[in-house]
Formats: sequence, structure tokens, C-alpha cells
Amino acid sequence: MSADHSRAPEAVVIGDALIDEIRDAGGVRELVGGAALNVAVGLRRLGVPTTLIAMVGDDEAGAHIREYLADHDVRLIDSVAPHGSSRAIVQRGSDGEPVYLFNEAAQRRSIRYSGEAVDAIRTAGLVAVSCFPFDVPAEVDALIEALGETRLALDPNPRSGMLSDREEFVRGFERVADRASIVKVGADDAALLYDGDLDALRARLRSLGVAAVLATAGAAGATLESDAGVVTAPISALPGRVVDTVGAGDATLAAVAAGLAVSDPEDAASWQQLLDRAMDVAAATCRAEGGLLRTPESLADADRGVFGS
Repeated sequence: MSADHSRAPEAVVIGDALIDEIRDAGGVRELVGGAALNVAVGLRRLGVPTTLIAMVGDDEAGAHIREYLADHDVRLIDSVAPHGSSRAIVQRGSDGEPVYLFNEAAQRRSIRYSGEAVDAIRTAGLVAVSCFPFDVPAEVDALIEALGETRLALDPNPRSGMLSDREEFVRGFERVADRASIVKVGADDAALLYDGDLDALRARLRSLGVAAVLATAGAAGATLESDAGVVTAPISALPGRVVDTVGAGDATLAAVAAGLAVSDPEDAASWQQLLDRAMDVAAATCRAEGGLLRTPESLADADRGVFGS
């Protein structure tokens, strides 16, 4: 694993962990994934000691997930998984974008917070939440209670195959968003949850009291708005071809969260530096298949930085 393991304030990530079953012309293969898991591993690779709170089953898939997290030095606090571990069948649509089909465990995902989980959350420098069941009010209530006053980075990351109630998801997401230090949203989030206008969504979140909003728009780059102003960044140009964009958003959130775990940006220049670094990390991650975070520095080490972990 190519990563900087210097000591930094600890982070907790709450959300999904699953197996991606990828089907394409090359056959079928399995990768450990999930948005929250990718963020947790990404944070650790960026030097932040990290705990993942997620539902993981006591089955073969769960064993692979646990082994992967242990390999990347991420602590797991698992929640009971009555339907086993989550799995997503991933295929490419006609536009080349991934299409996901989720199993029952993923569709009925749930997180319960043990005393160990609450202690980890309350002592963390930052908590990141991604791909959470915001359309289940009881899950949102439990999350809010567990979070307390901990600093929060939030990515709604809805999946159409797991979304049971769009309006309820928006309500649940906004209940949590209004207390977040930063919320990351993408063009796909705006299309699935709102009216498709990413700029309008950014403005709405700011009006709710969100301290900073990071809006990612694919090839159009990203915009970050805070009390310090609005900064933008294009897609980073790095050597090598783009192999897989699946992990780009998770890498972006991990890079921003890693910066926030250390300190809060005080001015537009600091936010710009944080955003530029996040875009570089996202671009490097796209140079390999899967959601494992890469950095521009790791691309120089082809054996470990591009072709595996």
C-alpha cells in the first residue's frame, strides 16, 4: 500500500461496505467496495487513522471485506447484518457509465450504534457519512443521536437501486446536512434527488446553513462555496489514460475530509489549495480500476500505485 501514515487526528466514516461484482467483456470479477468503505480506506492512505462503521455480514463476502480493511489498516466496527453482506452487480450502460443492481442486504441496509461506535464518533476529529439510508427516518434519528456535536463531512451519494422514497431521502439528508461542516454533492445527486440544477442545489444547501458545499460536475470540474467565497478547479491533467471513474467522487471526499481533519481553511486561498489537491487525487484514482484511492505521487510507482494496492 502506497500511503503516508504520519499521525493525524482520527476520523470515522459511516455508511456502506460491499462487494462489487463487475461484469463486462472481460468476464466477471469481484472487488471490495462501497462508497463509505472507499472513503475510509482513502483517508487512511492519506495518513488519517480511520474507523469505518458499516453493516458487514458473517459470510464469505464479509470475510473479504474485513480482510481488505485490515490490509489497509482501517478499523471496522460492524453493525449486525441479518441479510448478509451487501453486493452490487456492476455493468456498463450504453453511455459507458456504471449501472448497479443491489442485493437484498444492500437495499435493506441498516446501522446500529454500539457503545464502541458512539465512543469512536464522539472522540473523532471528523466524521464522514456517505451512501447512507436517509430515506429511513429511524436510521436518520439514530445517526443524529450518535453524531452529537462532532464535525461532519457529508455526501448523500444516493443509488437509484437502493432508493425507496426520494422525497423522504431528501428530507432525511437535509436534516443532517444543516449541521455539516461540508457537504459534497454531484451532478448525479442533483439529477436524482432535486431538479438537476447543481448550482441551485449548492445555493439551497448554503441557505440551510451548511458551512461549505463542494459541487462536483464531472468533466466540468468542481466548485466549492463557503463563507470565504467561491473557488473552482478543473479536472486535473495527469499522465496516463482514464481507466475507471467509479472511485472519483469517493476520492474527492476523502481528500477534502483529510484536509479538514487537520484544520479548517480560514480563507479562499486555503479552500482553493484543498480543492486543487482533491481534484489531483480524484484524477489519480481514475487511472486504475476500482475505488481504491491513488495520489499523483503514487502514479510514479506503477507496480503499487496503479496496478494494485
